Amino acid sequence: MISSERMAAVDANAAALGVPRKQLMESSGNAVAQEVRAASDPGDAVALVCGRGNNGGDAFVAARFLADRDVTVHLLGRPESIGTDIARENWEALRAAEVPTETVADSAALDLGSPAVVVDAMLGTGVSGALREPERTAAAAVNSLDATVIAVDVPSGVDADTGRPTGGDGAVAVEADRVVTFHDAKPGLDRLDAGVTVADIGIPAAAERYTGPGDLLAFGRDPDSHKGENGEVLVVGGGPYTGAPALSARAALRAGADLVRVACPANVADEVQGYSADLIVRRLPGERLSPDHLERVADLAADRDVVVIGPGMGDAAASVEFVRRFLAEFAGRAVVDADALRVVPEVDTDAELICTPHQGELRGMGGETAADPTERADLVRAFAAEVGHTILVKGRYDVIASDDGERVRQNRTGNPGMTVGGTGDVLAGTVGALAAQTDPRTAQTDPRTARTGTEPALTDPFQAAAAGAYVNGLAGDAAAEANGHGLVATDLIDRLPHALYDE
Repeated sequence: MISSERMAAVDANAAALGVPRKQLMESSGNAVAQEVRAASDPGDAVALVCGRGNNGGDAFVAARFLADRDVTVHLLGRPESIGTDIARENWEALRAAEVPTETVADSAALDLGSPAVVVDAMLGTGVSGALREPERTAAAAVNSLDATVIAVDVPSGVDADTGRPTGGDGAVAVEADRVVTFHDAKPGLDRLDAGVTVADIGIPAAAERYTGPGDLLAFGRDPDSHKGENGEVLVVGGGPYTGAPALSARAALRAGADLVRVACPANVADEVQGYSADLIVRRLPGERLSPDHLERVADLAADRDVVVIGPGMGDAAASVEFVRRFLAEFAGRAVVDADALRVVPEVDTDAELICTPHQGELRGMGGETAADPTERADLVRAFAAEVGHTILVKGRYDVIASDDGERVRQNRTGNPGMTVGGTGDVLAGTVGALAAQTDPRTAQTDPRTARTGTEPALTDPFQAAAAGAYVNGLAGDAAAEANGHGLVATDLIDRLPHALYDE
């Protein structure tokens, strides 16, 4: 099964792989038409009730495949308000082919007649809240008919992930007899008293297997947000090295975090601060991280959304022990990198960790790797489930696995020039910033999580890791285009916003 949010990402990834959305709409419409034929006889009246988005566009296509039925397409709203280019093109194709159409400017005037079949193509997946007009009145009209009702993707007014009305129990929703959904089943459809057909519309498996622009849909910025509401990150590291924590912190800022603080030993604090006036540096006494810093770092971490721990800290026994004790007591979200990774398998922690090892560090943690990408993905999946944390393994093909091992993705962006030192620190900061952001799609009443306020939830850590790998690789590819294999880690940082937002 696939959630509505993931389906939107896969659809966008398919387009990036060269499968045009228009082609997918043609296949979707054909699948709907096949279901209508199965439920009717030649000459039967068929009413298609269509919204102004791609759900309606699927039905516009279906109408062209039903020349042997008495078809009428009812558009809810003005044609000029159709929301996407491909839906608009298919509407114009209907008009040019002289398929009977009606524009419904006033829902009270909707007259569907007495059709044998009604196609509900008003609203698709990803819609929240109670039905508004004209869809509310149209849904009631559809429900009042003695006709077979076929819904496109999901009945209008039903949450595809829960099967419950989007407006809450008792709210108006289309009562479908059949549902034609695309690519894969949606979790909530099993709850409906309706037959479900899953239509293969030609989305390639690579659209799910590999990261792509669809994986960035979870990230956005509320235009009404204030300072700090787009994520606060604390980078903990440094001592033997100064560049690594600075790279991570600067990357976190460029990847969208509002505020980034760096907690580092005092002997390198001035140098870290010197990398950027945008950083807020907190000095820790001494030359290395040690257990003496636990209380101070815990205080700094308490009000941050994400901690990035490990960049440039070195492998001194006291520093490793600091990480071990910090993670044992920490209950927030952290990106663990570099020498901090070695303690993860042995620490019992309530923290939500995203680990970013290269393949050598993965072996040091007790994981396994392989030359074959598929075998490597299976090994990483198993190891992530074993340690109970999200894992992002860097390599020619990055592998990202969720903390339960249920989800795995590979990333193909990036290039051999990124073997240069520091690019992993940039990745850690990028993932930290994305993991500190909120998912704009959860800023609404969400029956799945019983959230009834307007505060959106933090982005899923697996999503943050997958998107971080993707944009870090894109930034590296842009840097390689400019500098060849002579790129350096700082070349990636200023290219991160373009990788995130120009896709």
